[in-house]
Amino acid sequence: MEHTAGLRERKKAATRQAVHEAALRLTVERGFDAVTVEEVADAVGISRRTFSNYFATKEDAVLWGDERYLEELVAAFRARPPEESPWAALCTTVLDRLPESGAQEWEILVRTRLALRHPALLARQLANHAGLEASLTEAIVERCPTRDADTALDARVMASAFLVALRISMRRWIDSDLTDDPRELVVDTMNRMACPFV
Repeated sequence: MEHTAGLRERKKAATRQAVHEAALRLTVERGFDAVTVEEVADAVGISRRTFSNYFATKEDAVLWGDERYLEELVAAFRARPPEESPWAALCTTVLDRLPESGAQEWEILVRTRLALRHPALLARQLANHAGLEASLTEAIVERCPTRDADTALDARVMASAFLVALRISMRRWIDSDLTDDPRELVVDTMNRMACPFV
């Protein structure tokens, strides 16, 4: 029975990935507004209803890579050694999670550029980042050995500052057409932001 459940989960994951890739590819080829959910579903060979089992909207399908990355980022942060300061753990986490392949870099570049051009995608991306801020704030509070009335606010400020620094780093990288070293950009931007936290 476990084997069947595992196979089913792998098939679902593969279908979700295929829908995401089709949505991204069609959007790049034709523009976000020119692509319908039905066309994305057809490209993968599934029904509109099956599409809805995986994604609520076209925006979700296009930006799923973003959502997945953000979820993995929070999980990786939570797994960092407890003796690391929250800021050091955040910085190490993001450096460990930088894209390692041209395909990952291309996808980040495409998603970011699409979001900058399409208000619906930008709104969805901002909502994803607001959720990430809340999750990171909670995870930072959990790392604090002592807590007082200001702990939650301090954690929220740190999470927000981290996300701003990350966004600036990624924007610098994209503006360089991916020619600059993303690690150097992240380290530089995080160091500039870190002054109040160290």
